[in-house]
Amino acid sequence: MSIFSGTISSLEKGLDFSATKQKTIAQNIANVDTPNYKAKSVSFNEFLSSAKQSTISANRTQAKHIDFETKSSTAGVFNYSNYSYNHNGNGVDMDKEQANLATNQIYYNALIDRMSGKLNTLQTVVRGGS
Repeated sequence: MSIFSGTISSLEKGLDFSATKQKTIAQNIANVDTPNYKAKSVSFNEFLSSAKQSTISANRTQAKHIDFETKSSTAGVFNYSNYSYNHNGNGVDMDKEQANLATNQIYYNALIDRMSGKLNTLQTVVRGGS
């Protein structure tokens, strides 16, 4: 049995999703007045499936170098291509973006609280229960 039992890894994936969603919402809000800009969104299912496929491997020049992979930060992001909210072709609905921002902040805070609780529990175990 693993000491972490996959919970911390799952919370990490959730935090990655929340950070990507935050960046996407911020980009939409920043481009609210840009003509023909199409709003972007992040799908959790697409984020998880594309995160598995979007790794970039490092080039190793010697066998002693450590192999590592980096995940792409734009996994699961898609455009609303046929949606136009404003007369200038812009697809950003500011009310919807602000609601998404508030929802994402609540989700992020819940994940951080759970991660903090999990790490505090592990810290208590390491200290011997005191």
